[in-house]
Amino acid sequence: MFGSQYEIMSDTWQAFERNICRLLLHEGFSNIRLVGETNDHGADITASKAGKRWLFQAKHWNKPVGMDVATDTIKAVYDYHASVPVIVASSGFDSKTRDYMGVMQSQRIPLQLWDSDTLIHKAERLIDEPTNTREPREYQEEAITEILKAYFNPTENRALVVMATGMGKTFVAAESIRRIRNSKKIHVLICAHMNELVYQLEKAFWPFIRPSEKTLIWNSEERPTYEQIEKADFCFACIDSVYAWLNAGKELPHFDMLLVDECHHVGTSMYNSVFEELRAGKPGGTFALGLTATPWRPDEADPRDFFGEPRVNIDTIMGLKNGFLANVDYRMYTDNINWESLRDINGRSFTPKQINRTLFINQWDDAVVYQLQDAWKEQSNPRAIVFCGTIEHAITMRDRVNQLGFCKAEAIFSGGKGTNGERLNRYRRNQILSDFEEGLINVICAVDIFNEGIDVPDVNILVFQRVTHSRRIFIQQLGRGLRIAEGKEKVIVLDFVSDIRRFAAGIELKDSLEEGRSNRQPMRINIPNKVTFRKVSGEDPESEQFLRQWLDDVVAIEEAGEDASVLKFPPAMKGSKI
Repeated sequence: MFGSQYEIMSDTWQAFERNICRLLLHEGFSNIRLVGETNDHGADITASKAGKRWLFQAKHWNKPVGMDVATDTIKAVYDYHASVPVIVASSGFDSKTRDYMGVMQSQRIPLQLWDSDTLIHKAERLIDEPTNTREPREYQEEAITEILKAYFNPTENRALVVMATGMGKTFVAAESIRRIRNSKKIHVLICAHMNELVYQLEKAFWPFIRPSEKTLIWNSEERPTYEQIEKADFCFACIDSVYAWLNAGKELPHFDMLLVDECHHVGTSMYNSVFEELRAGKPGGTFALGLTATPWRPDEADPRDFFGEPRVNIDTIMGLKNGFLANVDYRMYTDNINWESLRDINGRSFTPKQINRTLFINQWDDAVVYQLQDAWKEQSNPRAIVFCGTIEHAITMRDRVNQLGFCKAEAIFSGGKGTNGERLNRYRRNQILSDFEEGLINVICAVDIFNEGIDVPDVNILVFQRVTHSRRIFIQQLGRGLRIAEGKEKVIVLDFVSDIRRFAAGIELKDSLEEGRSNRQPMRINIPNKVTFRKVSGEDPESEQFLRQWLDDVVAIEEAGEDASVLKFPPAMKGSKI
């Protein structure tokens, strides 16, 4: 957190806010979310404890906080549905504000004022141990062991871990580094390709880091000095900032380990420069550890060139078969296939773009909402993500779900606005995610925001309405529902995507799951995984059989580019739908 108790005050307001978050974690708070931006409506941090939501306004000023901040914070309590308002000020408070706290408390509004002495006192009381208490699962322990073997083997200097979304690859990395640091103090550089992921990684590592261990963020907004980078135990960096540093002719301090999350992004000039500077993965250089859930890339770069062959390789299918992931009930809907249109394409070859225009009718929303309502009744404590293609579509789906009244839905997206002018800033996104985690919101209609870099609570219903031509993104989105959770029997997936490649992916998923199960002891309730082709009125095995006959090479079709001529439809077969 601090390196010393006094470093909780920090040099920047961003680090000051994050240090407060780490302090709250060690004090037993949960659902800690950092808002911290302009127009944050009077809150920088929200957190929960003992069934109450706390709201924190942090001021890293060189003057005492006055009444204007106090009144804004009290107003924010209502915006954020909070119970306990707290103002944290590095330079303390003026006398009027301290008097105001007494007035508020007399009116049963428990306003608290934390100054630098309060923060230092809280930090001094902390036990210098990590907060994580969860033991690794069997497969995670095996992965940790492999990383430790690679690190302590003098003939090896790299490791690649491939684990499907939902299986805890960040947990594995953080616990591995914690164990290494128990025997020797190492300096760790953790890189990712975007800021959201960098911040998420630091937060994910907090439970594995002692309060005395110092972290820092290195990106375009926070630019540490050489001395600060060298002093930090953990440096969480956006790769373009490290590249800019090197490109300016500066040297990096010594790092014992380079961890790259989402390492399928390696191979760019930015990553190449960092690897060359650190001699990462080479004898005598920095140990290179790569993490990814989806090692596929559209270009020629291969993570194995940087990290070696995978020490651990558990994809979604293996995770499902071994019970490492939640049971999946995958339902592919065929109602919008225009079978009549196939009469005109017998014996001809088409690209995915051409066949999608020919084969599918327009997008449909009402039936989707009713199917979601039916699935809602099947799950205990239901919570859903609906993947939408556009901001306008997400807003439409949110409104249609709310009109039925069986749950509370919100739309979430990054950048842009709907045709009605609706925008969503970071403050509002954090508020929605916090309410989602606490169950005040039940359904999130999302646009390109849950692929990488956004932490989301576990869900047990997924709805696909977004066409994605990336197998990697599809697997990442599917993984949002595959995490094992207490009381969770299965995840229901409702797939309404109108793309011939998605049907090919569904057939491949079904065949892979039916090839047999592992003999390993499952981690979860042993309900068979299943993939069914359906209409809204019930199962549709006839359409599945027809698609199997026509989609001969499902793997080639699933991975086909938009304009690749791989769909070779034979003449109509006797007894077929057409």
